[in-house]
Amino acid sequence: MKIIIAAGTGFLGKNLEKYFTEKGNQVYILTRNPKRKNEIRWDAKTLGEWKNLLEGSDVLINLAGKSVDCRYTEKNKREIYDSRINSTKVLQQAVDNCINKPKIWLNASSATIYVYSEKHLNTEENGIIGDDFSMNICKSWEEEFFKTKNPDTRKVALRTSIVLGNNGGAFTKLKMITKLGLGGKQGRGNQNVSWIHIDDFCRAVEWIIENEDISGKINVTAPNPLNNEEFMRKLRKEMKILFGLNAAVWQLEIASVFLKTETELLLKSRNVYPEKLIINGFKFSYPDIETAFKNLV
Repeated sequence: MKIIIAAGTGFLGKNLEKYFTEKGNQVYILTRNPKRKNEIRWDAKTLGEWKNLLEGSDVLINLAGKSVDCRYTEKNKREIYDSRINSTKVLQQAVDNCINKPKIWLNASSATIYVYSEKHLNTEENGIIGDDFSMNICKSWEEEFFKTKNPDTRKVALRTSIVLGNNGGAFTKLKMITKLGLGGKQGRGNQNVSWIHIDDFCRAVEWIIENEDISGKINVTAPNPLNNEEFMRKLRKEMKILFGLNAAVWQLEIASVFLKTETELLLKSRNVYPEKLIINGFKFSYPDIETAFKNLV
């Protein structure tokens, strides 16, 4: 297959490129700073020569978007919004210009689209979507993505949870603080953590590509979320760390200012279930956190 990954130089993009390249696919990366032969320059907002690459491609994957791991200043909020909407909009223009359009377009989204939930398990059908900055970003992102219909291009929005891997993402930071003895619960510890192993993330993307009946909004997350206190306890156990200091909300608020991030990333309860993947037959290699930690640690 000919696969195009827009903004594919980050944690998820690198893993998807490796996964699909090892299976014999042609993988091209759209990036602001091309350094390799398979990387093509794009600015994520204007049409350029890169658009010719989409002609006759099998798969388009868009991962573009400024990281939400920052302070939510007005400037950063605008950049978070614009980076998602503009990249989706210009890719749509490029797809519209193709004679032979990509067969499938997978666009990043986030499991953060659902409200804070400790009890209600959010599926694609019954998920409760609320009204705050993060959720509104996701809603606008998906609205931009789905507003143009291309009969020849199947569209899938990937509502992805926290992805656990050893070569980037949140897990490397969690391991570090656990080694330092700071791996206790964050806040009250009863906020749910929805997660997925990086291998299952790549396999799920491949599975969605191969199953032509799958389209629309898909929860890309393992089927067994657990609360933060249990998550950290099981990580400490697997890492053979005997104790972990807890962090109260007020401590996290202070730390977030110095670390230039937001406490929402740790304290929001994401309780998400991958119903579409499960009922359509996708099998997780790492369905529970114990098997994931055993592999990663």
